[in-house]
Amino acid sequence: MDTILTRLEEPPVLATVGLGVHGSAGQVDDFLVPDQWQLHLYRYEADLEVAGTDHTIRPGRIGLVPPGTPVRYRYRGRSEHIYVHLRLGTTGAARSIPVLQDAGAELPLLDQHFRQALAAWPDAPARATAEVWAALWRIAHLAPPSARNPRARHPAVMAAAALIETRLAEPLTVPEIAKAAGVSHNHLTRLFRTTVGETVVGYLRARRMERARHFLQATTLSIPAIAATVGIPDLQAFNKACRRELGASPRSIRSAGASRSS
Repeated sequence: MDTILTRLEEPPVLATVGLGVHGSAGQVDDFLVPDQWQLHLYRYEADLEVAGTDHTIRPGRIGLVPPGTPVRYRYRGRSEHIYVHLRLGTTGAARSIPVLQDAGAELPLLDQHFRQALAAWPDAPARATAEVWAALWRIAHLAPPSARNPRARHPAVMAAAALIETRLAEPLTVPEIAKAAGVSHNHLTRLFRTTVGETVVGYLRARRMERARHFLQATTLSIPAIAATVGIPDLQAFNKACRRELGASPRSIRSAGASRSS
């Protein structure tokens, strides 16, 4: 077993969080957890077999094993890891995650999530759950884009999209976004066309207008305030953008939203 499918739209249900110390009583452990996922942050070197597939544990690697899966650990001495036994939800999109992968640059943040979950459990289970859920989402995005999927998100595209999402109210240029993402203007443009299917400018415009639609339909915020919030403070330009991208004027979009909710 190399990868597993998870669904992370719902918060996990934690059974326990702990610090496991192995290798002292014996060099081999064989076991399974019948109805819970096993999540581990490893701090040692060892060999791991998951459902007949061999893996190598190294410090800083993350393991995620589904319920009812047989595992065999072959330790090389005292072995310490933080573990979480949990149940995952069954709704939302299925995400493929490696059974074992390097945390890489995310290790400090993941280590913090695991340590805070360990400190919170069992006195503050809600806090522990929040830390583990945040860790799971980070883990879900550790894997490099699949070579089999040409539209898989490149790290630079994800960085650019994150920047855009947090700065929709500000003037943004493609060179500025590309610099923040660590690639050239032209390279980011090519990546967006390949993985997103449109230009950086087109993506930025679409995100601004989706945010505008939300505010128009779900809030009573004034139209000038919404226009400023999505980075189009000129009301005439905002009106034109709504008609072009959303198919109606801001007032019509707001009225349509009010009609659906009544």
